[in-house]
Amino acid sequence: MVVEPDDLNNKPMAEESRHVVVVEPDPNINRHHRIEAVPVFVREIITGGIAGAAAKTSVAPLERCKILFQTGRLHGASVTTTLVSINRREGIKGLFKGNGASVLRIIPYASIHFGLYEHYRRAFVDAWYGAGYLPENPASSPAAIVSPVVDLLAGSGAGATAVLMTYPLDFVRTRLAYTMETNSNHGGQTIRATLREAMRGEGLVGMYRGIGPSLYGILPYAGLKFYVYQQLKQLHFSRARVHTHANANARLPVPYMLMFGGIAGLVAQTATYPIDVVRRRMQVEGLGKSGNPAAPLLPRTTPKALLHIARREGWSVLWSGLSINYLKVVPSTAIGFTLYDMLKQKLRLPSNL
Repeated sequence: MVVEPDDLNNKPMAEESRHVVVVEPDPNINRHHRIEAVPVFVREIITGGIAGAAAKTSVAPLERCKILFQTGRLHGASVTTTLVSINRREGIKGLFKGNGASVLRIIPYASIHFGLYEHYRRAFVDAWYGAGYLPENPASSPAAIVSPVVDLLAGSGAGATAVLMTYPLDFVRTRLAYTMETNSNHGGQTIRATLREAMRGEGLVGMYRGIGPSLYGILPYAGLKFYVYQQLKQLHFSRARVHTHANANARLPVPYMLMFGGIAGLVAQTATYPIDVVRRRMQVEGLGKSGNPAAPLLPRTTPKALLHIARREGWSVLWSGLSINYLKVVPSTAIGFTLYDMLKQKLRLPSNL
């Protein structure tokens, strides 16, 4: 079509030429740019801290009961009876005694744990499969299949590092939960008082009492948790791709996140629970030798301490409080994994879980 010069004076075209289309910038694009400007490691530790704090607080009353059973403070009482007794003696706040220290510990612990898990995982993948094996943009590239053994190693290493860096806060949390009576003579009514009492009576070295069992326990626990979760996820997606040709980069549906997270926590906790009992006993020795003044101090090594407790009190005591832990660990681990993965999506981070 040829446009004659006179046609330029045509009114409709003149009017049309005066209309300027203004394209408003997409606010989501600006928000994404601002989010992506934050370093990846910072975003990873933020997501880990939030997920860990929410998961821990959701099961705080059960955690209080578990510690009382583990340290020999309660014998034979049911979970319901214990919760009612604590509520009657100390009120609702008593059910959450120690949770402040727990959250103060879990925020840095979960931040370090999840953040270093991602860091160690990338390092192990580069060493195992070669640099560049993981795509730069997982959202638009085919998913790289990685052996869950990598997650076992990365989870174990990250867990051990996080424990070493946050152990004094775990020590304080156990002391607070153990001190059941409100008129205890051992300080312990506040985080600050418990720290001051422990430092004055036992020193910094004393606040690392039980670190051996903690490392013994966290290496298999943290590793197994990530290993089982990743293994279940890979099995799910391999079956989904066969039957439905699902996208390899699709995220795990929330119900599956909750179920797989619960199973992962259950398996990991069951395998390492006796070591956790030894750790709790060592942490409260300074408060009257695990609640029994006639009991000798535990041996300093974890294997000897396990045998010592089993011989004096029976092997069953090494599993004391495990039923409570089952009630606690399933929702706690499930919530933690689910929130972590969902927050990573919000903060535009690739998810390995």
